[in-house]
Amino acid sequence: MSGAVDTVKASGSPAGPAKRTPLGRDFGKLWTAAAFSNLADGLGRTAVPLIATTLTRDPLAISVIGALAFLPWLVFGLPAGMIVDRFDRRLIMAAANTLRGGAALWLAVLTATGSLELWALFVGTLVFGLGETLFDNATNAVIPGVVTKPQLDRANGRMQAAHITIDMFVAQPIAGLLFAVSLALPLWLGATGYLVPIVLALLLPISAARPLREATRVTDPAAPDVATGGSAAPVPVPPSPSKVTAREAIVYLWHNRYLRAMVLYTSLVGSALSFAQASTILYFLEDLDVAPAAIGFVTAGVGVGALLGSLVASRLVERFGRGRVMLAANVGAAIGLGLTGLAPEVFSASAAYALGAFSISVWNVPWGALRQQIVPAELFGRVLGIIRMLTWGMFPIATLLGGWVARIDLRLPFVAAGIFILVATVLGSRLLVVGTRKAGAEAGALHN
Repeated sequence: MSGAVDTVKASGSPAGPAKRTPLGRDFGKLWTAAAFSNLADGLGRTAVPLIATTLTRDPLAISVIGALAFLPWLVFGLPAGMIVDRFDRRLIMAAANTLRGGAALWLAVLTATGSLELWALFVGTLVFGLGETLFDNATNAVIPGVVTKPQLDRANGRMQAAHITIDMFVAQPIAGLLFAVSLALPLWLGATGYLVPIVLALLLPISAARPLREATRVTDPAAPDVATGGSAAPVPVPPSPSKVTAREAIVYLWHNRYLRAMVLYTSLVGSALSFAQASTILYFLEDLDVAPAAIGFVTAGVGVGALLGSLVASRLVERFGRGRVMLAANVGAAIGLGLTGLAPEVFSASAAYALGAFSISVWNVPWGALRQQIVPAELFGRVLGIIRMLTWGMFPIATLLGGWVARIDLRLPFVAAGIFILVATVLGSRLLVVGTRKAGAEAGALHN
């Protein structure tokens, strides 16, 4: 891919320029599969709330759609991780998109025949979320199987760039225009978009299917005692039995104090983001007077910040380290959300939202890469499933609360979330900077 210069870091310090190694053809297949899935997701993510506004204008009812999108992570996050660690990840990716494509097709038929009701949108959103738990878990678990450890931040950045570019710049603007032509049109196109990833997933190499289990790995010495700041005892990794169970992943995560603390921290910050975004569509439609057909173009403007963040994140990590970058990203997210709620008109609101999106993208790249770096490959699917069950599982409650608060004022959730994230970032600064370094989760700390 790019032939640009990549600065390789060790222990947080520059070690001189080195030529970047291409991410490879297999990563290209994975990237393309994710890209088409993002196209279909973006169409549905925009179309479903817009269709819902034709049935109700209650902020709480609209927020239910956002809540249901995350509910599967609470009830199915861990089982999805177990499935990813036990079965061929290529087949899981294909099956997940088959499920989501079927749901999009069903909603399209109901919409086209005029028989769509709000409950059907709720059910369809649940099915989309169920497929997402499987596809996203499998995709994240596959990345370390198709690139090397030094390439993880760059690979995650490319994946996120594809997600943002296609979702926000292509799918969402198109969905708004298609919605203006016909309610069902974005759903028809979304159902078609899930077909290509099914084929590409099946063409991935055997290294993407399932990790080799490492019976000799019994400890991970990298986890620190975050509370005291001292060196931690080794983190037990139970010997891998022939049967894939949740217990070994739970034991690993429970004894890794750094990951435990990070799960709690990201749960709180992520819930604040969900709280703020619960009624975003209504905020732009009603308070800022944006036409429904133009919603996709507003989100595309916000996507400029998100895309830029995904592209520069790995460079920032190389220069400043993962911990400092994650700390700064959360400060930016807090400021961006707060200013969004205080903006007097759509252009300043979009600019502030773009700042928040930039910061969230910058956070996502190092957070994803450090998990792939320090979690044993044979446990990764289950550990990620537990992490997302505990973090994303809180989002439905936060989203419903945001919709309830938005009944008072559509701006209030943005301002409240910004203040909360800023306070949480100050309190968690030591965890992010010192804890990440001591956990061996910096970009230069490559442990095999």
